[in-house]
Amino acid sequence: MPLQRMTLRNFVIVEALEIDFESGFTALTGETGAGKSILIDALQMILGARADAGLVREGAARADLSAEFSPPADVQNWLSEAGFDAGGELLLRRTVDTTGKSRGWINGIPATASQLRELGTTLLDIHGQHAWQNLMQSGAVRALLDAYAGADTQAVQTNWTAWRAAAQAVQVAREAQASAGAERERLQWQIAELDKLAPKAGEWAPLNEEHNRLGHAQALMDAAQAATSHLEAEEASARPALTQALQALTALEHLEPSFREIRALLAESLAQTDEALRGLHAYLRRDALDAEQLQSLDERVAHWLGLARRFKRAPEDLPEVLAAWKAQLAALDAGSDIDALSSRESQTHAAYASAAQTLSQMRKAAAPRLSEAVTSTLQELGMEGGQFVVHITASVHPGAMGMDDIDFLVAGHAGQTPRPIGKVASGGELSRIALAIAVATSAMGSAGTLIFDEVDAGVGGAVAETVGLLMQQLGRARQVLAVTHLPQVAACADHHLVVSKIRAPQGASSTVILAEGTERLAEVARMLGGEKPSRAGLAHAREMLGQSQRQNARE
Repeated sequence: MPLQRMTLRNFVIVEALEIDFESGFTALTGETGAGKSILIDALQMILGARADAGLVREGAARADLSAEFSPPADVQNWLSEAGFDAGGELLLRRTVDTTGKSRGWINGIPATASQLRELGTTLLDIHGQHAWQNLMQSGAVRALLDAYAGADTQAVQTNWTAWRAAAQAVQVAREAQASAGAERERLQWQIAELDKLAPKAGEWAPLNEEHNRLGHAQALMDAAQAATSHLEAEEASARPALTQALQALTALEHLEPSFREIRALLAESLAQTDEALRGLHAYLRRDALDAEQLQSLDERVAHWLGLARRFKRAPEDLPEVLAAWKAQLAALDAGSDIDALSSRESQTHAAYASAAQTLSQMRKAAAPRLSEAVTSTLQELGMEGGQFVVHITASVHPGAMGMDDIDFLVAGHAGQTPRPIGKVASGGELSRIALAIAVATSAMGSAGTLIFDEVDAGVGGAVAETVGLLMQQLGRARQVLAVTHLPQVAACADHHLVVSKIRAPQGASSTVILAEGTERLAEVARMLGGEKPSRAGLAHAREMLGQSQRQNARE
């Protein structure tokens, strides 16, 4: 089992917690606000996520988190090459203090956050509840198919850039033969200007996207901070008022029975308020405004756009433009041998076409396999007669990512013509499609642990039971951890961890227990309907657990 143990000290609302993990499928459940997702946040923090002072439990000097893994051979090789101890178990540790400063260790040796992140990609594969959003992004669709096909697009990108530069060099050389001297000076000046920027292929889009995001970051941060202040302020705010009201009724509920129901409503409101506050704090930690980064991005984007306007080119084309100009200058310096340049263009075009064709063949070979695997899983998830199709067509404009246009199509029912996912699928169907893809592609990842964070949102009934059985099936080959609110899913787990919140005068704290026997029965019954389950609820829970155990034994 890859993940063996996790230890948390003074992390958010966790005071002290040590959890042992087993192989197979483990469900994590608990009431709203208990802190189920905090465990996933802790794992991400250990594996290099951004540190923030808000992660430190109130009143503590620092948060201290660690996780112990049983590393596969490829991770041991990585450890050796990176200079870390590769013998025995893998112990990762991360601390963050009240100033936001963090430190990391790999097997007791200091490590950077980037090293922890790189290591994390080989240890954990996390599927969140909003994974369906990627199904409508062309880049994510293409990347998923390429990963499933085991395809590497680097050769296509390299050959594309070389071909376009060579073609541009031929064109310019033919036009500039009569004025080679003036052309040489112009090219030298233009190249010098672009070399100051040093644009890289594929850099503009993510650079511009990050710049736009950070440009609005302050407004987003202000909104989140304002909401937090309204909820947390000592005076005239929601949380203190709820707490005081709850305390007032609790003290006298033994005199007035109706107070108990009102107190329960207030307690639920307080739990939901705490949940909202954790979400706001998580957003503020994740998207903390970095003024230096924004200034750096401002300067680079302004420089980039200035050169694009000066040379009347699209910003994303500047890397190709620079490569073409350098090729043109080299051609002029070589005496503008048109024949040699034309030969170079033919060679680079042939190399691009060959690489793109190979990539296309790999995609077309993988597409029906992925289509069939996802379609099969969709049937199990209640979309009977539904069909999932990976649709590949020849692109009108071949480019750096090949000569294919790739779309995910879906038909919700038998007899329907598959159409693009975003046009026909409902929110619930999108969640099921994303889960089906996660199941179908889980075998292609190298990570030994799969984590599903409430990916079963929006499903229920027999479909929920199927989700549990699918995770149970995945757990036979890999370690699976699933945060879930569905009793059908929890009942299918090999192991069941229950997260609960303990309230004390010094503050609330989350704790986790391994639920077995009557404890597990009570938790599944609670998930079926109510804090104090009835006899019928307990009987239903007992039947669900027994059915899951019988199903597991048969397989």
